[in-house]
Amino acid sequence: MQLPEFSPTCILPPGFRAAGVHAGIKTDPQCFDMTLLVSDVPETVAAGMFTTNRIQAAPVKMDIAKLKSGKARAILINSGNANACTGPQGVRDAEEMAQRTAEALGLHVDEVLVSSTGGIGKPMRMDPIRKGIELLVPRLSAGGAEDAAQGILTTDTRPKMCTTTFDIEGHSARISGFCKGAGMIEPNMATMLSYIFTDAVVEAPALRAALKTAVDNSFNKISIDGDTSTNDSVICLANGQAGHSPLQPGHPDWDTFQTALNGVLFDLAMKIVWDGEGMTKFIELRAEGAASNAEADKALRSVANSFLVKTGLAGTYPAWSRMLDVLGYCGVEIDPDRISIYYDDLPMLVESVPGQADAEKVKALLHSNRYTVTLNLGTGGPGKAVLYTCDCTEEYVRINMF
Repeated sequence: MQLPEFSPTCILPPGFRAAGVHAGIKTDPQCFDMTLLVSDVPETVAAGMFTTNRIQAAPVKMDIAKLKSGKARAILINSGNANACTGPQGVRDAEEMAQRTAEALGLHVDEVLVSSTGGIGKPMRMDPIRKGIELLVPRLSAGGAEDAAQGILTTDTRPKMCTTTFDIEGHSARISGFCKGAGMIEPNMATMLSYIFTDAVVEAPALRAALKTAVDNSFNKISIDGDTSTNDSVICLANGQAGHSPLQPGHPDWDTFQTALNGVLFDLAMKIVWDGEGMTKFIELRAEGAASNAEADKALRSVANSFLVKTGLAGTYPAWSRMLDVLGYCGVEIDPDRISIYYDDLPMLVESVPGQADAEKVKALLHSNRYTVTLNLGTGGPGKAVLYTCDCTEEYVRINMF
């Protein structure tokens, strides 16, 4: 199997159109705040994964219900207001957004999904939304993905996009997508929105399975601050225009499709970490020597979400002692006398005794913007896991004081 290459742009597969505009939800006229995504192919297959937070925004609840059909053709997105904790009026507003979009596109309302992102607890201002729909529809184009990626941003400093092409039965196929997210990011879905498009032929059950695998290995492996939001959504549309036989597990090219989908989502997830609110360092956390993979994962989540650790990572003094403290209370099996911690290949702690790492090498590493921390829990078990996170600085506090 030839591994696909990934481009940092979003080139929509044939049969998709997109647009982004400034509708007036945000005060800055230079900031796009609405996006529309459309498949021109009837019976486009759709799958989604959503926040695990029990408090869910009105659009999330609506989309979960609609995607039970496995079909969707359009997605309307607004930034600047999450439409969460807005009561029955928020539900009516989400329904109106879908209805007006369906009418403008000549679709059935059940074919239209809605996403919202922004502040929680604020009633939707529907006049800008209505205006935005009117502006978006005539601007839809096959080349509109970059504008669309701009229209979903909140505290992000830049859009996050990715595209790859691959062959299925000799037919060229494409997967592309974009996402937003910079804060309230924690494994098991976070305050992020991601939209994925493919012209591959995939039936709904197989697409749902592939999307879950890809999300588990990408968006569910990152953490900015340990918070899970009310609006998190990953939605994938497959319009089948590539023309090959339907993909499903067991198909000779299934692994090719899954690898491509995994790669696109992993690329987008890493871009979220690199754009974390106030971040200055990208940290790859690895655990080994755990009793099980689940125990390794639990330990890493505890370390990644400790603000004592994260603020320590922002500095230039090793934070391994703070990590050791977390391992002692995170609720997984450890051997307190055999824990080892390495920063890249530098031994910071070896079997619970400070290592003899070269001081100048440690200093240089701590001034870099990326390194790997490996935690051996000392049990001798086979469990291992990986998680991607970042440091936490004063800028994170300033961003979240609004």
